[in-house]
Amino acid sequence: MQKITFLLLLFITSTIIGQVKGKITDKKGEPLSFVSIYLDKTVTGTTSNDNGDYVLNISKRGKSIIIYQILGYKTLKKEVNITSFPFELNVELEEENVQLDEISISTKDNPANRIIRNVIANKEKNTDKYSNYTAKFYSRGLMKIKDAPEKFFGQTTGDFGGGLDSTRTGIIYLSETVSDISFQKKPKNFKERIVASKVSGQDNGISFNRAEESNINLYDNSVEVFNNLVSPISTNAFSYYRFKLEGTFYDKNGKLINKIKLIPKRKNDRVFDGFIYVVEDDWALYGADIVATGAQVNIPVVNLLKLKQGYNYSEEIDAWVLISQTIDFDISVFGFKPSGKFSYAYSDYNFKPVYEENTFTNEVLTFEKEATKKDSLYWNKLRPVPLTIEEVKDYQIKDSIKVVRKSKKYLDSVNKKQNEFNLLSPITGYTYRNSYEKWSLSYNGLISDLGFNTVQGFNTSLGFSYFNQQNKTGKWWNAGIKANYGLSDKRLRPTFFFSKKWNNLSKPRMTISGGITTPQFNDRNPIMRLNNAISSLFYRNDYLKIYEKEFGRISYSEEIKNGVYFSSSLEYANRKPLFNTTDYSFARQSKNEPYTSNNPLDPTDFTNAAFTEHKIATLNVGATFIFNQKYLSYPDRKENIGNDKYPSLNVNYRKTFGASNSEYNSDLFTANLRQDISAGNYGNFSYNIRGGIFVKKKYLAFMDKLQANGNQLRFPLDGKLNSFGLLEYYKFYTNDKYAEAHVEHNFKGAILGKIPLINKLNFHLVGGAKTLFMAGKNPYTEYSVGLDNIGFGKWRFLRIDYVRSNYGGIKNDGLLFRLSMF
Repeated sequence: MQKITFLLLLFITSTIIGQVKGKITDKKGEPLSFVSIYLDKTVTGTTSNDNGDYVLNISKRGKSIIIYQILGYKTLKKEVNITSFPFELNVELEEENVQLDEISISTKDNPANRIIRNVIANKEKNTDKYSNYTAKFYSRGLMKIKDAPEKFFGQTTGDFGGGLDSTRTGIIYLSETVSDISFQKKPKNFKERIVASKVSGQDNGISFNRAEESNINLYDNSVEVFNNLVSPISTNAFSYYRFKLEGTFYDKNGKLINKIKLIPKRKNDRVFDGFIYVVEDDWALYGADIVATGAQVNIPVVNLLKLKQGYNYSEEIDAWVLISQTIDFDISVFGFKPSGKFSYAYSDYNFKPVYEENTFTNEVLTFEKEATKKDSLYWNKLRPVPLTIEEVKDYQIKDSIKVVRKSKKYLDSVNKKQNEFNLLSPITGYTYRNSYEKWSLSYNGLISDLGFNTVQGFNTSLGFSYFNQQNKTGKWWNAGIKANYGLSDKRLRPTFFFSKKWNNLSKPRMTISGGITTPQFNDRNPIMRLNNAISSLFYRNDYLKIYEKEFGRISYSEEIKNGVYFSSSLEYANRKPLFNTTDYSFARQSKNEPYTSNNPLDPTDFTNAAFTEHKIATLNVGATFIFNQKYLSYPDRKENIGNDKYPSLNVNYRKTFGASNSEYNSDLFTANLRQDISAGNYGNFSYNIRGGIFVKKKYLAFMDKLQANGNQLRFPLDGKLNSFGLLEYYKFYTNDKYAEAHVEHNFKGAILGKIPLINKLNFHLVGGAKTLFMAGKNPYTEYSVGLDNIGFGKWRFLRIDYVRSNYGGIKNDGLLFRLSMF
């Protein structure tokens, strides 16, 4: 017993040895958060929490100088003589006296412009000083909600993990992460190894506080995390900002610090408001206190985003390095009003790391073994920023009810409410859940597949599906049946499927399906069924052309190697032509063109079909290559994040065989290359190139020929880089070879932002070009110029394009309207 008591006392003592702790307030006694606390002549320290509390780890007793630093307050150098641990030290900080000297006031040249130009000119020099480093990274994510709605679209929203009080206000997310990070500037590389991760109320403890995504570098021309806002020290910052020198002050080392106010030239442009702080002569950032609205980041649900950064001087490399950062956010969406803060602290910098050949790989995130299983004693010792009372309470409540909420009794009680059947369930759908045994049974409802076409008339589907989760690492199976019925052709078409997935690493998945369905003649599905229903019922434009297929199919897909995705399918089908059975429309035929036939080759032929009934087998074998793909390794899954530097390539071989008409047998190779490239402040460039070739030119069924995606709608909802703007849907097809290319550049505010008056509208100029080549046909081309980001305030979803086409000397033009969310 004495031995146990001794070991317990030894452990308790070890957890408190080397701690200086206390509270930081202003002169009025108000707590100060986000204060950086560190030992003099180091860049290692901690940060105060929202209550102003802090804990600083110190390795030895005796005399030390502790620095307290925060933007807006005078930096305090406190000399202390530490005799024992824990050592309590409460401090008060005095507001910074920012003043403008007479020279700055009287000069004709804006002194702020001179300062910013010097910062821009010295960006490379300053960042080269810490071009390689390793560091400790700590992050904490906190999200709260106020007056949370009890229901959302008729469904109960629950209590958000147990963190809400009687007014449905409280913490809905709380997480912490401690990581070891490695950085390399050239070539740019980042690696994070998570040492500990914790999420309040969750077993797995996997937070989304990634260090790389949190590494906001204002020295870059654009800030990717903030939807590519233009940095105030971007190379073209003067096209977006005006600057004003608010005043100067001296830091703890006698360095002159300039406080610069950011004044956006256009209110809702992709810019920040607020202040940045610049070190005179070093021309480096000392700090940032900047904000962006939802209109500025082009995210309507955002009310405000706020970024604070604090830098510290490192004598070792003669540079100012980031030591603390916070991101505050305020959101409103569908009656929900979450807000919160992500806090970050950097410490233990090593500016002369020795990297090995395998230090940086495509695996950019890993977890240390048992990283998500650390207990509260471990966190109390490791945590560099103390918890607030509210945060401690949230951990205690949610951890205490975590076990209860996994029990069968509790899960059954939750499911009882979720499984209530109401009057709208037959129309909207219904799901019966058994959360304890991890299965669910769903009914899809009448409106989920409601549509209209001239073959079936109004049609809808009824179906049931069963889902069973077999473990927490991605193993599940799913099965279902569905029956589609057309009111006009009075035909019932049933289908079934069975799908199974084995894990979340390589994601192997097999699906078996069959039944009777009505696919489009173009298997790239250029016409959305919603688009067709609207155009048919309101304008008598029946663009959708379909046939009937009785089929059985098996498919398999898997990521066989990082960045290499294999897919295959084998199908046997009996394909039959279909004919119009209805002439119904809301639009009067006397004022509109009559419906066309279901024959895509001759819209005026209502008697003959585009093909004859036949049976055929189809084999597809394909691969997609994401070159140099980066990925995250979580304890329970692999998450791929791609690589913007390289395009993705898809290749596919299709073989049709065993046809009742041997002429329909064919071999086809297709390839697709596409990429989205960020040009920083100059917008985004995208391209999509596709081509195909038959091994032998033969007489084929129309649906097996290569076809381009056309468009005859003024308000299409399809992908703009997958289809042409003014091309008729079934005009281009071939049994030989073809190629198409789509390119587009969205300049954001790089061009229109420089034109007086027009720049007040905050529209984005978009330019594009498309071309199509098919054997035996003249080339088809389109050029477009458009305006994106059209709307009011932060609600800017509309895009308008003027398109001009040319085919064999025949020119056409028109306007296209799109919602940018599609």
